[in-house]
Amino acid sequence: MTFLFLPLVLFADAKTNAQTFGALTLIPPAVAIILAFVTRNVIFSLFMGIFSGTFLLNVSGSNIFGSFYHAFVDMVTKMIGSMADSWNAGIILQVLTIGGMIAVITKMGGPRAIAEKLAKKAKTGRSAQLYTWVMGFFIFFDDYANSLIIGPIMRPVTDKLKVSREKLAFIIDSTAAPIAGIALISTWVGYEISLIKDAYAMIGQTEINAYSIFVETIPYRFYNILMLAFVFFSAYFLREFGPMHKAANRAITTGEVCHPDSKPLVSQDTSTLEPKEGIKHSIWNAIVPILTLIIVAFIGFYFSGLSSLEGETLKLVQANPYSFNSIRDCFGAADASIVLFEAALFASIVAIGMGMQQKMFNLSEALEIWVFGVKALVITAVILILAWSISSVIKELGTSTYLVAILTDSTPQILLPSIIFIFGSIISFSTGTSYGTMGILMPLAIPIANSVGIHTGLEGMELHEYIILNISAVLTGAIFGDHCSPISDTSILSSMGASCDHMDHVRTQLYYAIFVAAVAIIFGYIPAALGYSIYMILPLALLVIALTIRFYGKPVHVQP
Repeated sequence: MTFLFLPLVLFADAKTNAQTFGALTLIPPAVAIILAFVTRNVIFSLFMGIFSGTFLLNVSGSNIFGSFYHAFVDMVTKMIGSMADSWNAGIILQVLTIGGMIAVITKMGGPRAIAEKLAKKAKTGRSAQLYTWVMGFFIFFDDYANSLIIGPIMRPVTDKLKVSREKLAFIIDSTAAPIAGIALISTWVGYEISLIKDAYAMIGQTEINAYSIFVETIPYRFYNILMLAFVFFSAYFLREFGPMHKAANRAITTGEVCHPDSKPLVSQDTSTLEPKEGIKHSIWNAIVPILTLIIVAFIGFYFSGLSSLEGETLKLVQANPYSFNSIRDCFGAADASIVLFEAALFASIVAIGMGMQQKMFNLSEALEIWVFGVKALVITAVILILAWSISSVIKELGTSTYLVAILTDSTPQILLPSIIFIFGSIISFSTGTSYGTMGILMPLAIPIANSVGIHTGLEGMELHEYIILNISAVLTGAIFGDHCSPISDTSILSSMGASCDHMDHVRTQLYYAIFVAAVAIIFGYIPAALGYSIYMILPLALLVIALTIRFYGKPVHVQP
């Protein structure tokens, strides 16, 4: 979820490069993705993907050495540029600061106390996974916060009950963007609404209620809804398939929650964070700092967004500052990366103060522990910088422009939503950004859907519902591709939160994501485009998910 992409009309150079390089614009994401699966080393793969792109941009005749030199310099420039972006800088600071906060509350024994409490209730792998799934709904307001908070809290519980780290990362990832994307109030809403409003203006409809349209798309967000259901059913039935089944059996039979050759995204030297002996562990040592983070974040979202509003929207908010619409508008306009950094920093101070008050450590020791937690997540920051850098290269090359150019308004009415969903997933998978994909496709999807609908005889309410269906295809296709992509920042953060090898997470999640996407198309977008009622389509799709897991999925070797 990054703001590196804006609608393509702003990037004339990207269009020119797309025409010049054609299919070659696919080289950087292809290199990064293929190498990630082959070498299982994300940093090397992203590095090579960036370099292949900057080399293309700096090829200079027969002077191969000069091209290599300029490509290297350009690559460094893009890395520095990604760090200089205020949104990206806020994300890095947020990740590192939450890492420091988690380290402090771990030293205070808070997560251990929660694990001990949950262990009394979550006595099986089934209940541990279901508790993790439920917790995902509570951190609905932001996908990054979801990934960073739930993993460290639930990891001791799932480890004790021999749930694989791959499954934990999957649950975290599948309750992050899918929930934030359909939440009525979240850090996503403002961006999605603005895209919808601008795209409707392109077909001459300037007086529409964009938020109302956003709400209308929710029942048609088939991938989001079905993925949330998939997580629930797989946990409830204790059945898996594909690589996830192997990971689950490994964890149960050997006790190895991670693959022996895996390289989790956090430091494995945790002795520094062991609570002192003889000190009573309290769940409040974790709950208070985390609640502080959430409450401060909510307040911060409101006031950050309020300071960004202007014109008629600002007047409406000032007239009724605490209404649902006002809160929604403020949340949508907030700078979520900076707000979450501020909230995490304040929560860290609260945690340090609590530990000192309980005489668990002095100020010097507390800062050492906090810095230890920050250092454990430096590798995550490095990967995020590389992921943003390759997105910058892809944007400049015009990869997305090339992909979108293949889609025309001559597509059949029945297939258009499915094709938009697939194209959205391809762009999101290749670029690693769901936000960017939405910004690219939305200005195209609504005019094309309107044109196709009118051409095939749709009018009035039928045409409106058809456009709604295509909007949902954009929003969910972006999340599906982001779920599958090894260069996605949300997938990286989910791996980090679960302390899982990133490629193990991507490899095991890929099978599930593709299956859910296939169900979304076959039992969702195609019948919906044929005019069947959502009240028939959605229950049928949910039933397909449940029956597939129950009868195709293989049981995990553990007593329920």
